[in-house]
Amino acid sequence: MRAIRVASAALLGVSALAATAPAAHARGDDSGFWARVVPSAVEPGGRVRLHANGCEQSVTVSSGVFDTVVIPRWRTTARVTVDPDAKRGAVYEVSFYCGTFWQSADLRIAGGRPEPRARPAHLDKGVKAGAGGTLAGFDLKEIGLGAALVTGVIGTAYHLSRRRADESDA
Repeated sequence: MRAIRVASAALLGVSALAATAPAAHARGDDSGFWARVVPSAVEPGGRVRLHANGCEQSVTVSSGVFDTVVIPRWRTTARVTVDPDAKRGAVYEVSFYCGTFWQSADLRIAGGRPEPRARPAHLDKGVKAGAGGTLAGFDLKEIGLGAALVTGVIGTAYHLSRRRADESDA
């Protein structure tokens, strides 16, 4: 009978531990949201197609070589014209924002020698969002609080199982 009580307490503790897993990590790269630019290389002034799938809301797309575009949630693509004065050989980041998720793709401007990716000034300001994962926001306070909660649940389950066993033995 004691083995059943210990197994029950252990199962309850494991369930509590599984319930405290970060929900953001569960969505992470497995969210189904993906984005790309076709073609990935274009002449200055050329047109590209922006693809975004797996987002249940509108997707905002921005880059340093075209105006910000919003792809409505009922569509998956949009066409944009690259600035005619885009620097040949440069690689620009194209950022796709789906709520709290984001992805980026590179867009190379044809011609010239390749240069490092040009980073638009508006991306260097404000909060760096979209890092995601468990290592990006490694907060010891939250981990300690989670461990304390799990320990409390396991201790409570053990205490209640012991108390009920003592009551039934009497």
